[in-house]
Amino acid sequence: MQTDTRKLKHGDIYFALKGENFNGNQFALQALELGAAYAMIDEDIKAANDKLIKVENVLETLQQLAKFHREQFNNLSRPYEIPFIAITGSNGKTTTKELIHAVLSSTYKTYTTEGNLNNHIGVPLTILKIKQDAEMAVIEMGANHQKEIAAYCSIAQPTHGIISNVGKAHLEGFGGIEGVKKGKGELYDFLRSNNGVAFVFDDYEYLHEMSGGIKEIFWYGTNKGEVVGNIKASEPFLEVNITKGASFNTIKTNLVGDYNLPNILCAITMGKYFKVPDEKIKSSIENYIPSNSRSQLLETGSNKIILDAYNANPSSMKVAIENFAHINADNKVLILGGMMELGNESIQEHENLIKLIEQYNFKNVILVGGDFKNTYAPFIYFETAEAASDYIARHNFEQTYFLIKGSRSMKMEKVLHAFKL
Repeated sequence: MQTDTRKLKHGDIYFALKGENFNGNQFALQALELGAAYAMIDEDIKAANDKLIKVENVLETLQQLAKFHREQFNNLSRPYEIPFIAITGSNGKTTTKELIHAVLSSTYKTYTTEGNLNNHIGVPLTILKIKQDAEMAVIEMGANHQKEIAAYCSIAQPTHGIISNVGKAHLEGFGGIEGVKKGKGELYDFLRSNNGVAFVFDDYEYLHEMSGGIKEIFWYGTNKGEVVGNIKASEPFLEVNITKGASFNTIKTNLVGDYNLPNILCAITMGKYFKVPDEKIKSSIENYIPSNSRSQLLETGSNKIILDAYNANPSSMKVAIENFAHINADNKVLILGGMMELGNESIQEHENLIKLIEQYNFKNVILVGGDFKNTYAPFIYFETAEAASDYIARHNFEQTYFLIKGSRSMKMEKVLHAFKL
């Protein structure tokens, strides 16, 4: 299954999706020339080709096919139902998904969402790529408005689910923090109605309330739960003490940031629930190396860089700044890009971050784009990440620790050009 002719492989089915700035129908014939088995279209194309299949709406057809494909796994002659594990949340869901996949795939044939293809296109594509040899499936679900998670659940029909957390993300689409809770809680609603299993972080009181009524819950946390753990060390990488639920006492990760503790505990809990041997749980997590600008630690010369620039919202920004402030280093430079999709609360949330930053003694603070331009701050400001990169390159920083974070649209990874990375 493919929606992009540039990624097409021989024998794929091409889905001609449409958006504000593109029309996949225009590339349907090209897809066939490149080896697509069929091209699914929803507009007339002046060509006689029996490999062109016209439907009323390509996107809806893609989603319907994914739902049909998912339902076939209920009909396979196996002694057990294949777990379909859904993950959503405001922050950390991709890292949690990657850690869970690492743990489960050590023992089971596990399919999962590639990268962060977690939207109305990515969820059905992920499901359609799951083959009959699957023993586990891990599906990431992102959302920026209500009813979206519910729609994904109707396609993926998860048997197990995780809400990593609820924070100030996509406030514009959800209509405020209560709207975020309601939207993310649609996963719990599905599990509640379908006798599903939830894995819940005990420390977040709001998740207790949201998960009420789900018959089977496995808890993890820093004080109570099936798995209990706490931070042992966090420089340069997070190290966790496990005090309950596993035979090993310590896990040394390649993840940066205390905020990854719940993600690690969740992966351990999932492994224990699905009877993955303890030694495989431990090695899988310890060997996981983050990529794609998430909690990465880069070193260049005498400088160290925390690159956490895949996405940003007020909640994730706050914990990233606080974590960076607690790192033991003499020279620290904070480079933050603007946050998006915050609606009427955007300027206030940017101002809140500035107040937080002013509590700490960073050597330099560089703000980039977004609504940072509409706030007063005694810091360096640039319109683009490229301009910030030029500034860094001109000043020849040495023995300095950097944090680079911002919303995806800010493309904050371009700051790395200053370090020739």
